[in-house]
Amino acid sequence: MAAADTGRPVATAAGDATVSRGPNREAGPTTKGAAPGRTPGRLRRSFSTHWYAWTMVAPVVVVIGVIIGYPLVRGVYLSLTNANERNVERSIGVNQLPATYEFVGLDNYQDALTGDQFLSTLGWTVLWTVACVSITFALGLALANILNRKIAGRAFYRMLLVLPWAVPGFVSVFAWRFLYNQDNGLLNKLLAGGGIDAVPWLNDPTWAKFAVISVNVWLGIPFMMVALLGGLQSIPGELYEAAEMDGASPWQRFRHITMPGLRPVSTTVVLLSTIWTFNMFPVIFLLTRGGPGEATQILVTQAYKFSFEISPRDFAQSSTWGVLILVLLMLFAAVYRRVLRKQGDVW
Repeated sequence: MAAADTGRPVATAAGDATVSRGPNREAGPTTKGAAPGRTPGRLRRSFSTHWYAWTMVAPVVVVIGVIIGYPLVRGVYLSLTNANERNVERSIGVNQLPATYEFVGLDNYQDALTGDQFLSTLGWTVLWTVACVSITFALGLALANILNRKIAGRAFYRMLLVLPWAVPGFVSVFAWRFLYNQDNGLLNKLLAGGGIDAVPWLNDPTWAKFAVISVNVWLGIPFMMVALLGGLQSIPGELYEAAEMDGASPWQRFRHITMPGLRPVSTTVVLLSTIWTFNMFPVIFLLTRGGPGEATQILVTQAYKFSFEISPRDFAQSSTWGVLILVLLMLFAAVYRRVLRKQGDVW
């Protein structure tokens, strides 16, 4: 009698028996175009899944690469040479003079790191950055706490405190320069009315440092206040109500509820404010131009001075200082991120 047809393949011989998969063997994921049995790379999987996002981001990446990438690579290259105004490629009338600068390796970095000028300028730059960021954060946090309460005219006060942020930076700096004028400035006029001698705000090294820090704090408070105010409004009010019912004092509520709740926002704004202040060129340049002498010169303004003010203009030294500034900020960001991760924050 013929065997019944069950629809299953029948092995004709022992050697033709089908080998089944083991319990621990699974079929790996495959993508179109990938070799059978090979798992595609992480980048390829990401592109296959998010190809639309990659397509939208690609033009921005190309533009940033051209605008930032090329000057960065060019600056690193010049920092390894002795390029200056006299040996770069230039035109004199109809004559085209070729570049004659030479590759000197790390000599510029050695000169910068072992010289007194870079270290002294770095010291003031760090002091300027720490002072500006800490004062700005403290005042911004205080104002944010005040404006987070239900007070009369709160919207007007918010608009008034954001005003320095809305005014272009160079306009604000020029206005402060007029206020600081030793002979006709408003500040010295007010002091003279109280019988106090005029203060050389921009002509004395100590007062000049105080002046530039004050202006930068005034410019930075609106950003800090708005960011921290948003963080305060994201903290649930029930936490404060429960703490108050438990008898917690205002300081205890601030310490154990407000500050932990602001940590995600505060870590970001402190990092951004540090980077901006470290490279705050307009305030120093427009207010004191690094003076009197070199008292208020920070790294970025000194790099500008090498390239545009001294004669002959030293492009190699300016590029060296620029690369060192970038390295210092990258090291700070890496250490800052590591500290946050140790504290349990994800950034």
